Amino acid sequence: MNKTLSAELNLFLKRYEDATNSQDFAQVAELIADDAVYWFTDSSCEGIAAIRAYFDKGWATVKDEVYSIRGVRWVAQGETVSTCTYEFHWQGYIEGELREGGGRGTNVLVKRDGRWQIIHEHLSIEQN
Repeated sequence: MNKTLSAELNLFLKRYEDATNSQDFAQVAELIADDAVYWFTDSSCEGIAAIRAYFDKGWATVKDEVYSIRGVRWVAQGETVSTCTYEFHWQGYIEGELREGGGRGTNVLVKRDGRWQIIHEHLSIEQN
């Protein structure tokens, strides 16, 4: 495992987490490829416009959301493509009531024009 690459990839994920918590899609969009595909438990989104609509809907529903990524495991690392699995957690207010949840995630990153971007994200909620 390349420690320099691991550090670079972990920094990217931290930037993604921080951008998500900003609730400013312009910050998030810089980290997502225009042709990305996102799979959620309740929906699939292809392309940056569809992904933005999904994020905006989530932010409108969950107020003051805090999103976190934990337990990152890089299952494949390369100079231009890398893949990780992780657990995610969110907490925020829905209709004035504090709620929280989480699940598992997989991200595939590609390096284009010298910068990492997410080309695929797959999130699934915890099953009770």
